[in-house]
Amino acid sequence: MANTFKVVSHDVMPASAGTPEDLYTTPGSTTTVVLGLILANVHTSQVTASVKLVSDTSGGDRTATNTTTFLLKDAPIPVGGSLEILSGNKVVLETTDKLQIDCSVADKVSITLSIMEIT
Repeated sequence: MANTFKVVSHDVMPASAGTPEDLYTTPGSTTTVVLGLILANVHTSQVTASVKLVSDTSGGDRTATNTTTFLLKDAPIPVGGSLEILSGNKVVLETTDKLQIDCSVADKVSITLSIMEIT
């Protein structure tokens, strides 16, 4: 198994406020470990941001299928500020799992995602 560290960045997201935009989707035959996620406000006033984990895989020994969950919901980010989520924690993404970003104002949050892909 190969472990590959990567950064995924997006200058501004989402294209439309209230419509979460895909930031990252785990490729086939891959498990991804999210190491860090930073959201920066690039607007002239405060915004709120949300991060969703969209999963349709089954978790652990459960027979139920995973569902969409929030890693962050409507968190305020001040002007010129940033928010680091998952600080010191990790999230595992399985094949086809994805992270989506939403913001209260279109194209006003800049994203940096640090991951390790295991193939």
